Amino acid sequence: MADDRQQAMMQQATTTTHDTVHDMALIGRATQQRAVVLGALVVAEGFVSAQALHKRLVAGGSSVGLSTVYRTLTALAEAGRADIFRDTNGERLFRHRTGPDHRHYLICTECGLSLPVESGPVEKWAARIARTSGFADVRHAVELSGRCPDCRRKEDQAQTR
Repeated sequence: MADDRQQAMMQQATTTTHDTVHDMALIGRATQQRAVVLGALVVAEGFVSAQALHKRLVAGGSSVGLSTVYRTLTALAEAGRADIFRDTNGERLFRHRTGPDHRHYLICTECGLSLPVESGPVEKWAARIARTSGFADVRHAVELSGRCPDCRRKEDQAQTR
């Protein structure tokens, strides 16, 4: 099964879809290594660290360097094509953003489950602050994390044993 996932990841990396071509155009110089990183991020489930993504790529036969993975993920985030979340250790985790919409998520610190949350009030608040302060190109980051019901239940069951 792991071989199938690695093979799918490598196939996705070389597939030229409209979204990935658009993403590549947004992050500057289009190289094969950047395409491989983007492809791996697209097929990754949930948020993933640069180190974990690099490890998957190397296991799949890629020779892409860790610094290239970091630079590509950072460029994707700056272009609005990847979401970033900091885990409890402060490590940045990335997830491919399929559309142009900025979204917020509630993320489980135990299992990594992420649920989109309604972010209209946050967006309105940020726009109001920008407008009243006279700032332009204002960006914001809101990170919501905790333990999901399943992880809480598992912990409660373990404590009662």
